[in-house]
Amino acid sequence: MSLTRTWVPPYDLGLGALLVHRRGPADPTYRLLDGVHWRGIRTPDGPATIAVRALGGGRGGEVEATAWGSGAAWALDSLPAMLGATDDAEGFAPGDGLLREAIRQFGMPRLGRTGLVFEALVPAVLEQKVTGQEAYLGFRRLVRQYGEPAPGPAATEIRLRVQPTPETVRQVPSWAWLKMHVDPARSRALVSAARVAESLERTVGLPGDEVERRLTSLPGVGEWTAAEVRQRAHGDPDAVSFGDYHVAKDIGWAVAGEPWDDSQLRTYLAPYRPHRGRVVTLLYRARGARPRRGPRMAPRTHLP
Repeated sequence: MSLTRTWVPPYDLGLGALLVHRRGPADPTYRLLDGVHWRGIRTPDGPATIAVRALGGGRGGEVEATAWGSGAAWALDSLPAMLGATDDAEGFAPGDGLLREAIRQFGMPRLGRTGLVFEALVPAVLEQKVTGQEAYLGFRRLVRQYGEPAPGPAATEIRLRVQPTPETVRQVPSWAWLKMHVDPARSRALVSAARVAESLERTVGLPGDEVERRLTSLPGVGEWTAAEVRQRAHGDPDAVSFGDYHVAKDIGWAVAGEPWDDSQLRTYLAPYRPHRGRVVTLLYRARGARPRRGPRMAPRTHLP
């Protein structure tokens, strides 16, 4: 049985904002088919599939969502927050002309939140200090081997899956992590986080600094990983992925025409607290990523 709701956002909305939750083009928990965004998620009430589309096919207007599974009602209730309804840009003052022009052209970013901390933490840990190819491979193998089919038609028609439970993650043997191309440092971090998954979910609604303090108290979770979780699970407008291989370089290129390091990025963003992440989102929308002129980094080959 499925549940459906229609929601009319009080702002111009593009469903592309949901793509922040897709982990690579072959993410088994996410599909984008004919304009419909399909997600397999594990809610506090159980697994759910949610399919979201914009009625009329464009920006603005009504959004329709259909959900299946024991977590269907939770997923539909959370839809507005996922699409930025709880985001608050009050107090954000774009200081320079580039930001003002970006807002004029693209509007104020609406930052969504899922409220699902462990769901965001798993792929973030897997993406630590490795190439995107290696991270996405590990995530796909983890979900396909230890997750479960998403409820409803998604399981058979588009082969959508849901991430494994924290209990399952705790029980994955060390040799199995290696076969998934996940090294011991990252697997230990995931297993440690799975042991306290319930307390992690209680960080939703806390101030960003407190969320970061609690997340980074976990072994193997640093500033970058905490920011990735804060952005997706908490919708934190101040979360910036310092330490990322690309972000500082991309923002420096957008603002000054040359790559920056993290120190330069921190200095530039400091006046915009608590909206530093909003600034980064705006600049990516306005300027995109810097041109890539070198070869892609090769995945490591020392794991089985």
